[in-house]
Amino acid sequence: MAASTMRILLLGSGGREHALAWKIAQSPRVSALHCVPGNPGIAAHAHLERGNILNPPEMADLAERLRADLTMVGPEAPLVAGVVDEFQARGQPAGWRHGLRIVGPSRAAARLEGSKIFAKQFMARHGIPTAEFAVCESVPEARIHLQKLGFPVVIKADGLAAGKGVVVASDVRETEATLHAMLDGKLVGDAGRRVVLERFLPGEEVTFTVLADGRNALALPPTQDHKRVFDGDRGPNTGGMGAYSDDAILPGELRQRVMREIVQPTLAGMEAEGAPFRGVLYVGLMLMPEGPRVLEYNVRFGDPETQPLMMRLASDLVPLLEATTDGTLGSARAEWTAGATACVVAASAGYPGDFERDKAIEGVSDADRLDAVKVFHAGTRRRDSGLVTAGGRVLGVTAAGADLPEALARAYEGIRRVRFEGMHYRTDIGKKGLSRKAHE
Repeated sequence: MAASTMRILLLGSGGREHALAWKIAQSPRVSALHCVPGNPGIAAHAHLERGNILNPPEMADLAERLRADLTMVGPEAPLVAGVVDEFQARGQPAGWRHGLRIVGPSRAAARLEGSKIFAKQFMARHGIPTAEFAVCESVPEARIHLQKLGFPVVIKADGLAAGKGVVVASDVRETEATLHAMLDGKLVGDAGRRVVLERFLPGEEVTFTVLADGRNALALPPTQDHKRVFDGDRGPNTGGMGAYSDDAILPGELRQRVMREIVQPTLAGMEAEGAPFRGVLYVGLMLMPEGPRVLEYNVRFGDPETQPLMMRLASDLVPLLEATTDGTLGSARAEWTAGATACVVAASAGYPGDFERDKAIEGVSDADRLDAVKVFHAGTRRRDSGLVTAGGRVLGVTAAGADLPEALARAYEGIRRVRFEGMHYRTDIGKKGLSRKAHE
């Protein structure tokens, strides 16, 4: 018996959401895909809707009007604002097959990303391996803890800061300048009024993503993000300048250890605290000689990690999203292509600081025509004159290959065909993966 078709609503407007829309639209299960607010790239796959994704009642009203069978939340802010709670409070209208099903954690569970302080204290309560830390609300208080934590030290804003709320300070002067800027609200606004000081962990960072239904988890392939703006991991943190997916990032035995020592205790801990985690759980890891340590939790797909992940996913995404909401992930399976995928982000001049908009973009169609290459829109808009820039991260040129060198070569061939005034990108995405491959 054929599965019934579905109407799906997607919330968001970035590269992550374009990748999700691209993949969801391929599903034979989907009869209609809507996205609010979307972007010009997403418009090729979905009907764009107007609305404020940070207004939970408005989003629930939209889902009801569209009779959406499933809503997928892209970014973290709507989750922290309680959009899932609003959908669940609406119940199931009479005669509606699915009701307001939504993929994502409740407001209480979203605190794993919404508050760095909550996340670190949660890890401490449940014995989840992470770096030593202290919570601070003033510079004098921080000075006391710095004597123990030493330098370099990691300073994290408590609240959401669009990937820009983490600073690695090398000495007392830089630390105190950063603390003043955060605590005074100058650096990331109210998100930095309280901070976490964390012992710096040297090692290699890895992103480990799972779908979770409250108790069961389905692991996705590992990815590696590149957060610093310049080659060689120099410059300030960004939302992400590129990412790649390659099984060699995290061997199978180590993945099992992460599931056993980190993911399952996280799900058990959230359930024990009355906030079962359902949705996408992103665990930022640091690989240490003594084992993996948690750097951070995110409660949604990463951006730009989603772009290479969706390009690697060989099976239908929609049944996996359904299983996440329905509590049936224990029997769900996903198929992934062999080889590797890579995404290189084209950014506006000045990003992650102030940047100009409305720069004409050329060459996207040329890049899209290359074999195994897809250009995902992040910060773009359509003008009468054509496609123009509208954000700091503008495009994510993503490619697949039989191995990592081939995937990266295709991604860079694609990004060299794209042009806009002030465009910059990192030229060393995947360098650690290439080095790892050379030593195999």
